[in-house]
Amino acid sequence: MNRREFLAAAALGCSIAGSPVRLIAQGTSGKADLVEARYYEKLANRKIQCKLCPRECVIDDLERGYCGVRENIGGTYYTLVYGKPCTAHIDPIEKKPLFHFLPGTSAFSLATVGCNVMCKFCQNWEISQSTPDQVKSFDLPPYDVAHVAKNRACASIAYTYSEPVIFTEYMHDSAVQGNEVGVRSVMITNGYINPQPMKDLCSVLSGVKIDLKAFTERFYRELVAGELKPVLDTLVLLRKQKMWTEIVYLVIPGQNDDRKELEAMCAWIYKELGPDTPLHFSRFHPQYRLKNLPSTPVKTLTMARQIGLDSGLHFVYTGNVPGDPGENTYCPACGEIVIQRVGFAVVSMSLHNGTCDKCGAAIAGIWS
Repeated sequence: MNRREFLAAAALGCSIAGSPVRLIAQGTSGKADLVEARYYEKLANRKIQCKLCPRECVIDDLERGYCGVRENIGGTYYTLVYGKPCTAHIDPIEKKPLFHFLPGTSAFSLATVGCNVMCKFCQNWEISQSTPDQVKSFDLPPYDVAHVAKNRACASIAYTYSEPVIFTEYMHDSAVQGNEVGVRSVMITNGYINPQPMKDLCSVLSGVKIDLKAFTERFYRELVAGELKPVLDTLVLLRKQKMWTEIVYLVIPGQNDDRKELEAMCAWIYKELGPDTPLHFSRFHPQYRLKNLPSTPVKTLTMARQIGLDSGLHFVYTGNVPGDPGENTYCPACGEIVIQRVGFAVVSMSLHNGTCDKCGAAIAGIWS
């Protein structure tokens, strides 16, 4: 370990794998260390137009975009969070959740503040709906991200918790550094991003998990402050880019649990993305601005999973219900359990080189 690696590792403490990486040295960045944003156009009168996500904010001098972490300073657009995560943990990859990506391994997971939507059910709203001025951050440049992950024996770096679209430059450069030391990168995202930035990320990422919030524009408009179509376009783009992709659908009672909506979504996934696309139906618990709703009944998740299977999808899961049979991966050819899970823990695996031990059928995923 060289001096830089040592300092990076020393800046983060971890008592046991899976516990939070403790932030020892915290602080806030000044204007001197800002990094210019990569996706914007300069307009007249020192205005700019952001081209990162479908909002395409037009921003006056000394103003910020909707996400709150990108600022126009004198007609040049800057990211305020490059190399400035506010939280970092070592998690099982199953927590993302990614079930077909290096199962049983750890992911060095980090986030900055900010988001480009506003979900009323966000579980990390304290950071996603904050700005750099409101939450403490610490210095961790891309080189150090990669080497902390490697030194902690993490197979991947996960950009997660808030919304990595808004710190895309930091994510991209950290992924590049990770690839150089044999640590892969995965993006845990809402998918609300323009095509070119996503294509650029596909060149350095190894996997993407998309939170598909619902299958109606009404839901996106009222509960997310976003749009459905750009997310669907991102999923199709990922398919064309041959990027390993998994989908999570948080089932919220009375909001996106209609049988016809679920049937239409599963049919779309089958047609546009293919039957091997893993789909996770996750249980909702009341939080943030949706505390008036009940938790999702387990029978609703069971129904949703069966709809997915009946539509022809091979890998449909239930989430946030530890011990449920829907946590396991089954071989689509013979029905054997090839990965058994309880919560985020892998209990057993019956896979060899990505094939079922019982019948030899190939199981889609990234296994090594």
